[in-house]
Amino acid sequence: MKKLILLLLIIPLVSFNILIAQDNTSIKLYTKESHMIPMRDGIMLYTEILKPIGNTESFPFLLKRTPYGSETSYKKGDSIKTENMPVPKRLAEGGYIFVIQDIRGRSKSEGIFEVAKPLYHLKDSSKTDESTDAYDTVDWLIKNISNNNGKAGIYGISYPGLTSLQASVDPHPALKASSPQASPADMFLGDDFHHNGAFRLSYALEYAYLVENIKESLSLFPFPQYDVFDWYLNLGALNNVNEKYFKGKFSSWNDFVDHPNYDNYWKQQSSLTNIHAPEIPILHVGGYYDSEDLMGPQVMYEHLEKKDTSNKNYMILGPWNHGQWSFDDGNSLGEIEFGSNTSEWFRDFEKKWFDYWLKGIGEGIYNEVYTFQTGSNTWKSYDAWPAKNATIKRLYTHIDNTSSFNKPNLESGSVSYISDPSKPIPYRKRPIESTFTSESNWSSWHVEDQRFVSSRPDVLNFTTETLTENLTVTGKIKAYINASTTATDADFIVKIIDVYPDFYKEDITMSGYQFPVTMEVFRGRFRKSFEKPEPFIPNKPEEIIIDLHQIDHVFLKGHKIMIQIQSTWFPIIDRNPQNYVPNIFKAKDSDFIRATHTIYCNSKNSTYIELPIVEK
Repeated sequence: MKKLILLLLIIPLVSFNILIAQDNTSIKLYTKESHMIPMRDGIMLYTEILKPIGNTESFPFLLKRTPYGSETSYKKGDSIKTENMPVPKRLAEGGYIFVIQDIRGRSKSEGIFEVAKPLYHLKDSSKTDESTDAYDTVDWLIKNISNNNGKAGIYGISYPGLTSLQASVDPHPALKASSPQASPADMFLGDDFHHNGAFRLSYALEYAYLVENIKESLSLFPFPQYDVFDWYLNLGALNNVNEKYFKGKFSSWNDFVDHPNYDNYWKQQSSLTNIHAPEIPILHVGGYYDSEDLMGPQVMYEHLEKKDTSNKNYMILGPWNHGQWSFDDGNSLGEIEFGSNTSEWFRDFEKKWFDYWLKGIGEGIYNEVYTFQTGSNTWKSYDAWPAKNATIKRLYTHIDNTSSFNKPNLESGSVSYISDPSKPIPYRKRPIESTFTSESNWSSWHVEDQRFVSSRPDVLNFTTETLTENLTVTGKIKAYINASTTATDADFIVKIIDVYPDFYKEDITMSGYQFPVTMEVFRGRFRKSFEKPEPFIPNKPEEIIIDLHQIDHVFLKGHKIMIQIQSTWFPIIDRNPQNYVPNIFKAKDSDFIRATHTIYCNSKNSTYIELPIVEK
């Protein structure tokens, strides 16, 4: 941990040391209270409060609002050891009043649950939403819970991250800081349920069942087999979901079916639509390998930064899956080692952050963005993001399956493959377990060795020569794919892969490993507009631009860079019929056809990746 701290810029390091010197609080025990807190419309929300024992000083509140159940196993008045608290241990030791609340319609709270509920009060002040409920909760806490210092913060991972982000809109005067962690931003453009319009089948189906089957608890879909790949394939067209299983019971699934394009339903719940400037300090936290909400923290930081006139917008990006920074072990993910406990670093920073805004400890001097640079395995900090010293360079594909920074000089040239929806490419190694089971490998598939698919005939690989020096890529990656299809619709999945040496002396077991640094899917019908999809004209080349997100990675000397392209990614992404139909959710099994997709690699129609490269 000490080695990691030394990698930060001097000013943040100084303020961190001041924090350590000033904060000598060490809370050992907490006790539990529970309350039904009234909202402005009379709905009561179940809330658990964990307070430090044996201290006369006043503490700030730290609030988490969740649909996943707030009730702990402790009884009222129990003495709870800090290490057993269902909250960040660093913060618990430092002394906070922790508040965990069931949002409307979930677990023990009253009301009706609505997935990704829009901020209705922005258009109608008589309406309630997660922003107004957070306001009413903070107001009640300040007035009714003793020994508080009049300040509150809010934090949470995933859905509780979204409620933290929404609470920052028209916040209560006592709400002084928010840390939305792995928060979704837009459920159609790039988070839980769609990526660039492509439907996330296995995740969305299992999530709808998880949160909507039973109000009081979470439910796992009752798959009849361990490996669910064939179950999803045998499911056939998406219209079979309601017909055979859901029977119209789950509102979120019905909304997927009724809103196949980026219409007002999706826009009104999008944080990109509802939130435009930080009203209180916000610390966005995200992981490069988050299988659920990779996009949200990145795009919300970028979006809010445009109107951050008072320096309240900050971000941390790390080498994590969904919420890994909250786990004890942040030394690795899957087979990829990070050289230190990255989660430990985050927990120290999180305490520093909330201690300043809620307790006045430290100087409050932070850089705009902190990233963990993979490859070099070091923490970096930036006063602007993307990094000012990055230069955009194009990595081109060539017809001989190579890639280079030289543009193709041939006037014609392309590479083709056959995409067959009846034989889709698995998105991770089989067996593919149910997403939310404890034995699932869902959490690490974003760093999985891609050799399990790279030899398939429906996967294209374009690889550079062996790098003769380190290549540092810092910032947003974009793919420009010039493609055509013999059909009228197509998906394109693009991966940027760090290919390890054939004989990797540092760890022989990693020899030849194909590490996907970043990857993304795009549903071709939305290439011109997410609001108004349109079919391809067969065999006509068109450009598809794909945001491959933000990274900070060093491709090391002796490695290679691979661009990989394919058109199925199953069952995380539903099968595109490839025969254009207005609504894929209502497609028939007979609509699914084989097609030949062509990637153009010539001087007129080039396919390339934009890489922001930082020179030495």
